Amino acid sequence: MTQIFKIPQSVLVVIFTPSLDVLLIKRTDAVDFWQSVTGAKDTPDESFAQTAVREVQEETGIYCGPGTPLAAGLLDWQLENVYEIYPGWRHRYAPDVKHNTEHLFGLQVPAGTRVCLSPREHTAYQWLPYQAAAQACYSPSNAEACLLLPRMCAAKGSA
Repeated sequence: MTQIFKIPQSVLVVIFTPSLDVLLIKRTDAVDFWQSVTGAKDTPDESFAQTAVREVQEETGIYCGPGTPLAAGLLDWQLENVYEIYPGWRHRYAPDVKHNTEHLFGLQVPAGTRVCLSPREHTAYQWLPYQAAAQACYSPSNAEACLLLPRMCAAKGSA
């Protein structure tokens, strides 16, 4: 059986309310690992926007695809992080892959938006003010994205 490796191109989607409360979800495969929605492209030709829509739906049950009420709330921040893949997760990638490129998005949702976690991936969720969310994030790039939230909202005229 041929091993299928993850594509080292992913999205990070900061889901937030108009009051800048951020949704964090807790991973099943790591102790105390809180994060925003993340996920890799399924195919090299899948766009980052398509990946973001798919991952948000898979991980939270929130649908923000084209033609939905939340579609306008999905904002491409036009930012990318390149980081070294944690050694414990490198086995998911081809042997020569050590770095991942992560494309950032924000998704504004109404307060009280229903969250339905994928139990295969996450065990809990919480809404926190953006600064507290940044402190709770395991990943430094995720924490930085939470702290960028007010600036990104001001630039896009949301919130």
